[in-house]
Amino acid sequence: MQNSKLQIIRKASFTATPWKNGGGITHEAIREPASGDPFRWRVSVAHIDASGPFSDFAAYNRKMVLLQGAGIDLRFADGTHKTLRKVGELVEFDGALAAHGELLNGPCVDLNLMISKTDSAAVRIERFIESLAVIAPRNETTLVFAIDRRLRLEITAGKTVTLEPWDLAVLSHCSGRLSRLETAHSSASTSVFLATLKLVSGE
Repeated sequence: MQNSKLQIIRKASFTATPWKNGGGITHEAIREPASGDPFRWRVSVAHIDASGPFSDFAAYNRKMVLLQGAGIDLRFADGTHKTLRKVGELVEFDGALAAHGELLNGPCVDLNLMISKTDSAAVRIERFIESLAVIAPRNETTLVFAIDRRLRLEITAGKTVTLEPWDLAVLSHCSGRLSRLETAHSSASTSVFLATLKLVSGE
């Protein structure tokens, strides 16, 4: 479902594709442009079933969020490491830096945003109890990925949609508000991944 301001990409429509290095499977939600390489940015959900090297994406900056499982330790060629232990935790790293993923306690699933180094993305995890405002400024794109609960997304123009966990909303030139649909465990917070993409014009 899409119009000029809002595109909803359901988890069930993600396209399974092999990793560049053949070490696993990623489920691609969206890429721009829609076909061919290189892409400018891509959102995917990767199933990591075994420890091993990550693919080389030297032209991209990477943003990664733990969605399911006990987590993963990322060990980089420069001797640094970053660890995802809890669902909703976020790490960012340079795709040019060789990385090895060491599973902490069995398989895990991760959200991945890759964006060309000529462009930029400001990303964050927001946790809220009742509602959260979202905005896609002019000439920017905002991504909303539901992590752990069903959400209602109401756009100022009047459109309202439901996001199931792991659905992706792509907003442009609009603002809106996220709210929870479940009333059970009302005191527990809801986690959502937000990214604002700033793409350099080719003109």
